[in-house]
Amino acid sequence: MKRGLGRGLDSLFGDYDDESAEEKKPAEVKVETVVVNEPKEIEIGLIDRNPEQPRKIFDEDALKELAESIKSHGVIQPIIVKQVGDRYFIIAGERRWRASRMAGLKTIPCVVKDYTEQEISEIAIIENLQREDLNPIESAKAIRNLINQYKLTQDEVADKIGKSRPAVANTLRLLSLPESIISLVESNKLSAGHARALLAIDDSKKQKEIAILTIEKGLTVRDVENIIKNLNKPMPVNRPVEKSLELKDFENKIKRIFSTKVKIQGGDNKGKIIIEYYSKDDLNRIYDILNK
Repeated sequence: MKRGLGRGLDSLFGDYDDESAEEKKPAEVKVETVVVNEPKEIEIGLIDRNPEQPRKIFDEDALKELAESIKSHGVIQPIIVKQVGDRYFIIAGERRWRASRMAGLKTIPCVVKDYTEQEISEIAIIENLQREDLNPIESAKAIRNLINQYKLTQDEVADKIGKSRPAVANTLRLLSLPESIISLVESNKLSAGHARALLAIDDSKKQKEIAILTIEKGLTVRDVENIIKNLNKPMPVNRPVEKSLELKDFENKIKRIFSTKVKIQGGDNKGKIIIEYYSKDDLNRIYDILNK
């Protein structure tokens, strides 16, 4: 496998030079075959999106803005594609491809690469991470797919995408949240910081309650952390007050007087006496004793 994908998108275009490419291309010959690394105008209708594209959500307003820019200035940076039979599928640059279709372009500049499936997955993640196009959940799912599909360790993935291992681990932990909270992060209603704070709670019901409260009240991450900190404080234990010998003796005397169950709760200075009865007649009997 080729190494150094973690260096980023520069490695995709590092061996291409506009002037040298022009010198190498014969002026009198029409080239029908694909020249690797040389941008080529390809019909948009022949290009398919990558089903493994990590990015699932595309902002329509941002796409419209890019489409207007493309109408005025064209596609400045080629997209990266792989040829499969008579068609192509996108390795990197789906947003530009979508905006170009929106702008009404018939063709789009492409660099054709013959990457392996694993390299394609890595490049798709790298491109989106560098442009900060992925929301935290999309990043987590893309990293998890890399690990599961190609049997990689977290250290190996971190090295390939140019992230630290703790950053990879923290991103993956978001997927352990309830699906309802994951959806809130995907829709940008809840930030990754809020979501990571919720991981400190074991109770999924409490996680959901605090997530909803965060959105309704516009709480900061620090606010959420403080709520959780107080939530996780151990409850004070109410230890029973040790009765003195005199109080125990008094309790026994009352039991004998009323011929029923009697309990003194508290200590010498403060407490309460509980006298139990089991019928209306029993209550009248106790009442008569108190009256005397």
